[in-house]
Amino acid sequence: MRKTKEILRLHHEARRSGREIARTLGVSPATVQECLRRARVAGVDWAAACDLNDTVLEGRLYPPPAALTLDDRPLPDFAELHAQLKRKGVTLALLWEEYKAVAPEGLQYSQFCERYRRYSTRVDLVMRQPHRAGEKLFVDYAGPTVPVVDRSTGEIRAAQIFVAVLGASNYTYAEATWTQTLPDWIGSHVRALSYFGSTPEMIVPDNLKSAVTRADRYEPGLNPTYQEFGKHYGVAIIPARARKPRDKAKAENGVLLVERWILARLRHHAFFRLGDLNTEIDTLLFALNRRPFRKLPGSRGTLFEQLDRPAMKPLPVQPYVFAEWRQARVHIDYHVEVHRHYYSVPYALVSHVVDARVTAHTVELFYRGQRVASHVRSHLLGRYTTDPAHMPKAHQHYAAWTPRRLIDWAEKSGAATAKLIEVILTTRAHPQQGFRSCLGIMRLGKHYGVARLEGACQRALVLGAHSYKSVESILKRGLDGEPLPATASSTPAITHDNVRGAGYYH
Repeated sequence: MRKTKEILRLHHEARRSGREIARTLGVSPATVQECLRRARVAGVDWAAACDLNDTVLEGRLYPPPAALTLDDRPLPDFAELHAQLKRKGVTLALLWEEYKAVAPEGLQYSQFCERYRRYSTRVDLVMRQPHRAGEKLFVDYAGPTVPVVDRSTGEIRAAQIFVAVLGASNYTYAEATWTQTLPDWIGSHVRALSYFGSTPEMIVPDNLKSAVTRADRYEPGLNPTYQEFGKHYGVAIIPARARKPRDKAKAENGVLLVERWILARLRHHAFFRLGDLNTEIDTLLFALNRRPFRKLPGSRGTLFEQLDRPAMKPLPVQPYVFAEWRQARVHIDYHVEVHRHYYSVPYALVSHVVDARVTAHTVELFYRGQRVASHVRSHLLGRYTTDPAHMPKAHQHYAAWTPRRLIDWAEKSGAATAKLIEVILTTRAHPQQGFRSCLGIMRLGKHYGVARLEGACQRALVLGAHSYKSVESILKRGLDGEPLPATASSTPAITHDNVRGAGYYH
């Protein structure tokens, strides 16, 4: 409650100054002067105030604002307007036109907007978020997509629209990509920062899978690649809360602006290449960022130069190179599988889990944050890339598993099984590269039985099909019980300088 009576008493009876009254009552001098001014306007002095209770006195000095005066013109249903405005693409201008079509004698546009705003302030209280210069970059994808037609096939692909908006100046970037997957997501970020020519303090994304692996109100889990991207540019990545669009209102408004001022203008255009679409977006984006504000001086471009650019950090010397992170366990052949190719690591890491950083040209392997191997990336499926430095002396890297032990183990199933295991080991550049196939073949015996495995290996030797997949196919199709081809030789002819022969293991 305001200390109205005490202010009037100290002023009229005690003859204290406004500053003295303010210090005595713990209020500001402006509050004291405003109270005295209202008392003079209302004609209330100390004598009159003594006869009034606090409620009546407050009502005399601080009357409620006058209610809106309504004339005879029909008014719109503001609750319905409020609900309709939440739909994509619906604006007050559109709703006013629909309202005037039904009620031509109704409110004009300015009064229509004013009354709706008064209504919305009573039912939709929100927190205003101030944005410091160079602090936040909001990123998101637009809902609508743009069709791109393949000239040769006539196939129509939907291009996704990436949008990035700076918090202080509203300076906007947009581009089209084929997908919202991690490579396109990171690539759009790199090109957006290059467009701005500098980096903000933090980036605020939505909770899409390419950014957040585990949505959480307090500690969301970031995608490792996205986290590495932020570290490269020195920015903090702080995702918005799930299902809280007001956490990234700038992005929502930026997306809406791009939809209205760029995508709406391209709706009648036909595009046959993604590059052509991005060229048109870039042209319209240039005009959007330099379009003058209606109620403020300047444009997004001038505010960016005045506010954001001076406060943002310079870009690093090299742009971020996209890298995918994944985990893999080191097999007994001291290789790990990455995209169906096998890369070596130091043999001491057998059975441990390592992190693989995969770029377009390299595969780097890390153990507990330390890089233990680096290879040129290969796209040959099922093949091996081996660094000789990772191999142990005399191939004794893992005492429990040696080529001789695999052959001895296979002899328990039969001579043909042992022979096939020996052939697989002797035809590889390094015997350890055949360990996976040998172990896979031996495990087939647990499922199909030793007798059937022996028959399948015998057929595989006759056909020259020396692989795990061949033996598995023979067993699945039941060919191990069929007669062997009479024209084929059961002894494989293998002559090569790199082939050691069975005696090598004795």
